[in-house]
Amino acid sequence: MSAIAENQENVAPKDPAKAPSAPHWPVPLKRPAGAPNILVVLFDDVGFSDFGCYGSSIRTPTIDALAGSGLRYSGFHTTAMCSTTRAALLTGRNHHAVGMGCLANFDSGFPGYRGKISPDAGTLAEMLRPHGWRNYMVGKWHVVPLTQSGPAGPFDGWPLGRGFDRYYGFMDAETDQFAPELVRDNTHIDPPGTFETGYHLTSDLVDQSIRMLAEHQADAPDAPWLMWLALGACHAPHQAPQELIRAYDAQFAQGWDAERAQRLERQKALGLVPPDTELPPRNDGVPPWDTLAEPERRVFTRLQSAYAGMLEHADIQLGRLMQFLEASGMQDDTLVLVLSDNGASQEGAWLASSTPWGHTTCARRTWLKSSRASTTSAGRLRTPIFRMAGR
Repeated sequence: MSAIAENQENVAPKDPAKAPSAPHWPVPLKRPAGAPNILVVLFDDVGFSDFGCYGSSIRTPTIDALAGSGLRYSGFHTTAMCSTTRAALLTGRNHHAVGMGCLANFDSGFPGYRGKISPDAGTLAEMLRPHGWRNYMVGKWHVVPLTQSGPAGPFDGWPLGRGFDRYYGFMDAETDQFAPELVRDNTHIDPPGTFETGYHLTSDLVDQSIRMLAEHQADAPDAPWLMWLALGACHAPHQAPQELIRAYDAQFAQGWDAERAQRLERQKALGLVPPDTELPPRNDGVPPWDTLAEPERRVFTRLQSAYAGMLEHADIQLGRLMQFLEASGMQDDTLVLVLSDNGASQEGAWLASSTPWGHTTCARRTWLKSSRASTTSAGRLRTPIFRMAGR
């Protein structure tokens, strides 16, 4: 018998009760007292007067009902561009201070303009996670350079690298609503449908949101959650079911001059602007509606109808999400924030008949006149925002 075997035979078995170490299980995180679920619904390029509850004639009954149950604000200012506002919202800090002084599409090499949120700047998801929240991101990200959004990453600037547990959406500023470039978690995927099968990205994003929250409730009902739902609506391309678009043609045939005046009067009646507010002159280069030829009027009317149809379609999908929260019993414990990343887009200018968003710039700016600088124009800086708190 070897010396090692002999020594092992002579060693008496240890008493587990007297063992120098004992098993230990960390105390699981519990929902802080009164901690709500958080639903952030972030629209894209939606102007200050585009929701019905902000004076629009566009049909947004779901949004209007949410606003009627909560607090509606009239002085919320953004940073006037997609990436910059999103970086500021995610971190609670000035966008220059977190590396996003401009769009994520550009990396200047300087610390404030890298097109990516600095790793030193914690996101809301990263700050909530240690306190027990499960974090879900659905929709538009656009806070990482395109050179870092491919299938090989790097992934440190993607949602799962910035505090979110699950992700489904698109990485860039915009995507085709019928054939989007999609990512699930850290993997590029094909869309689950096509235009021919009736697929639309907004419907898909809401479907995925409902699925994530349903699975959360089934698996971790006592844990609070953050759902960051960043829709592609109403950034270009403006795509919606044809019947919704055509339903607005007669409404917007009156032209942008009449639409601006009517929206301002409704905003006065709603108390959103002072009663003596006057419309400023039209933006530079925008002609009076009655000077346009009839073919031009038809084109510009349809472009605005496409925008309105896309917004109404998004409202319908948001209604499905709110119905799910109510049916699942989670609505009363959920803080809902609805806002837009910036106001009406200036891209394409007023005569951009080859692009789907040019005319809507004119029709969506009511009393907020734009300036030549897109990052400082009031129409882009001020957007609708409201919150609805549960019990």
